[in-house]
Amino acid sequence: MDWFLYPAIIAVGFIAGFINTLAGSGSLLTLPLLMFLGLPANVANGTNRIAILLQNIIGVGSFKQQKVLKFRDGLHLSLPAIAGSLLGASLAVNINEKIMGQVIGLLLVVMFFIIILKPEKWLKAEDKNIGSSASWIQMLIFFFIGIYGGFIQAGVGFFLLAGLVLSSGFDLVKANAVKVLIVLLYTPVALLVFMYHDQVNYFIGLILAIGSMMGAFVGSRLAVSWGPSFVRVILLLALLGSSLKLLGVFDFLFRIIS
Repeated sequence: MDWFLYPAIIAVGFIAGFINTLAGSGSLLTLPLLMFLGLPANVANGTNRIAILLQNIIGVGSFKQQKVLKFRDGLHLSLPAIAGSLLGASLAVNINEKIMGQVIGLLLVVMFFIIILKPEKWLKAEDKNIGSSASWIQMLIFFFIGIYGGFIQAGVGFFLLAGLVLSSGFDLVKANAVKVLIVLLYTPVALLVFMYHDQVNYFIGLILAIGSMMGAFVGSRLAVSWGPSFVRVILLLALLGSSLKLLGVFDFLFRIIS
């Protein structure tokens, strides 16, 4: 691999780690990059999990240090997400994700308008206190989110944030802290599935993780210091860009221009 690709991988990893920590869908940047480097789609999907795991270790540590994360807040919701990720990763080693990506793109458009029309839901915590227990509906929601996260990861942060804000009452800063904890706990399960099927490039994954960890640190600091309103703006921008990407709008515009 040419030397100049290393800083490029780190730079993309930084952006992805930053976006993932504040919103989600950073994998829409890293997965195309990994495939551009010559990795098959399934190997790119598995390799990406190394960066996801390490960036969320940094994110969890940073949110914990800033006293906006209590581990008990996410543990009960992590269990169904872990179970779902095992199923999702098992499906991902063999299934083409193109159709699912288009469906997810439509869902992200819907979520974009929900955030615009009901901003108060995302900016102010309702203190529902799910730390000690979670309803069966919440468990079911996070099980299906876990399936998607295990399957492809890209965009899972949006669904975790929606579940944490709309069904659990967190504001966006606290929801982001709990989100990175949940992703941290289920990612090793998904990664092990890809490792078992020999679909991980460890060297490139670690290079990508260098940038991802730095991006996660910066993102977690800005989330706390700038507050929910700033996170909401980043979330809306990420949602819009991700939905257009998944629906193929960018590819369509590129074909027209070229």
